[in-house]
Amino acid sequence: MTLVSLNPIDYTPNMAIDAHYLRNLIQDEVTTLSDARVVTQIKKLLVEPRVVLRNWDYGEPGQQYPCWIVLDDPAHPYSAIAFCEYGFGPTIPWGLVSSGDTVGDMSMGMDSEWFLTFLDAYFASWAATQLPIWKILKEEPDRTLIPLSEEGAWDSTWDRIKELRNSDPSGRYHCRHDVTYRGSGYD
Repeated sequence: MTLVSLNPIDYTPNMAIDAHYLRNLIQDEVTTLSDARVVTQIKKLLVEPRVVLRNWDYGEPGQQYPCWIVLDDPAHPYSAIAFCEYGFGPTIPWGLVSSGDTVGDMSMGMDSEWFLTFLDAYFASWAATQLPIWKILKEEPDRTLIPLSEEGAWDSTWDRIKELRNSDPSGRYHCRHDVTYRGSGYD
């Protein structure tokens, strides 16, 4: 397999993809994280990269591509992270897929579930919601984001956002983290 990418995390074009290469890519990203809690959780959920075939729903019927499962969250079987140089890759090669092997688990999913970096995929996954890293931000009319809370759990942060949205229907409230990493746009 070969790879060509626009990813800011040092992909080497036309290099063969294997488990060793993927482990190194992930390690390169993880070392840029600003939060030890996130590093610890990622290391706990990483698995030995393995290839699975996933259906490409935008091609010919039955068309499949090899995807490398690299992170598997046993608490949420539909939240594995995979690398695939086909389909949405190489432009956005990191995706949220199921680690299961039943017919319903075999899709590569939609483009909104694929990301430029491993860490972008991680922060969009259920795994990240298990950490108390979430804050409430209010968006001002000029699009400035104002922090309204300290870090908290995912569910309680969203409960408070729902309350704020109900009491201030014209306000714009968001749930975000402020963990920085290279390539995130937040660093």
